[in-house]
Amino acid sequence: MKSEVLELETKIINHEAYGTSYKWAPRDFELGSALGQGKFGHVHVAREKKTGYLVAIKTLFKSQIVRSKCERQVMREIEIQSHLKHPNILRLLTWFHDERRIYLVVEFAAGGELYKHLTNSPKGRFPEAKAARYIYQVADAVEYCHQHHVIHRDIKPENILVAFSGDLKLADFGWSVHAPSERRKTMCGTLDYLPPEMIKREVYDVSVDHWCIGVLLYEFLVGKPPFESEGQDKTYARILALDMVYPSYVPEGAKDLISKLLKHSSKERLSLDAVKKHYWVQQFQTNGA
Repeated sequence: MKSEVLELETKIINHEAYGTSYKWAPRDFELGSALGQGKFGHVHVAREKKTGYLVAIKTLFKSQIVRSKCERQVMREIEIQSHLKHPNILRLLTWFHDERRIYLVVEFAAGGELYKHLTNSPKGRFPEAKAARYIYQVADAVEYCHQHHVIHRDIKPENILVAFSGDLKLADFGWSVHAPSERRKTMCGTLDYLPPEMIKREVYDVSVDHWCIGVLLYEFLVGKPPFESEGQDKTYARILALDMVYPSYVPEGAKDLISKLLKHSSKERLSLDAVKKHYWVQQFQTNGA
């Protein structure tokens, strides 16, 4: 699967089939079934006509982007994702536009949203080994982002896709930011995943993603986020109080890892390298899920 993606990059990004000066257009792709609907458009599976490779095409309508005043956000997403090359990050292969639309050509993740895999799992949660393997892949992808001064800011099951191989692909960089100074103040993301410093409107850094990975692991193992409540204010209060309960079936090793990520102080949160090396994660790295 890795070699197929590399070949795709060669043929599509480098325009091997057409020549380096070729300008892409919708006519170069045969659209297939719809994969989903987004805020500014829709996503379809597509086949590149000359190479025959399957990709996904995300079509964004410029009028909707302008109406929502999200021009800078969309262009930032394109700029960030086009520079990220990691096996667990959804690859933006190329992009082009016409008078009405912007087309993003990305890897085709045949397994779809990780959220659907979670909800369809027995009892709505992942088995221990699968959760550990998945959290390793997410931590590795996010660590790579941070090394390139990118904060994702919206890590959750809905923004992670599953490849044909079963590996994860971090996607949806709509709330991401390139932050060389690593100090931001914009409140963004998803309610149940917000870290305390965002709720308190404090300056924050890359460690907001560390917090999200802790919430994500809890949701993998329990089937819902740890601070989920009725209404925004109650959720905020639970987050600020670190008011969370572990069901009896959550393994001690996983609880240890989650507790080291869900720290009020961002400086005390476990590094992503340490997440990958945590004893609970490591015990499943050779056994699979």
